[in-house]
Amino acid sequence: MKLTETKFEALVLRGLFAACIVVCGLILTAMVTAKPTPVQLASGGPVSALLASAPSSCALPDSSDTVCIRGEG
Repeated sequence: MKLTETKFEALVLRGLFAACIVVCGLILTAMVTAKPTPVQLASGGPVSALLASAPSSCALPDSSDTVCIRGEG
């Protein structure tokens, strides 16, 4: 059997398609089986510790449409 140019191209394209399917399958498997570690967004300390470290005065310039929230303490 003689390997013509069209048969060679078809063979290369089929091999490329199979390689793409394998790579996509590996990526999908890695995404599905991944076990991410949980992220700790806040420490276990009380909120009052956070408010104690906050500035007592508003850092924004004084204007009529500015609202600063201050914790009482």
